[in-house]
Amino acid sequence: MAGGTAEDYCGLPAAVAEERAREHGWAVVRVLAPGAMMTMDHREGRLNLLVRDGVVERGWEG
Repeated sequence: MAGGTAEDYCGLPAAVAEERAREHGWAVVRVLAPGAMMTMDHREGRLNLLVRDGVVERGWEG
């Protein structure tokens, strides 16, 4: 796992969260809007960020 947990990014502005995630070693950062279509494959090292109104609402690995 990269630095920190996926939940650490909740409440941050999306741009800040994405920048920090990359700095902390997440190989791929995927920013998603609520209801967005996405693949359901699990990729180690990928951080998913659900963003609503520019703020991270949820984060999860895979």
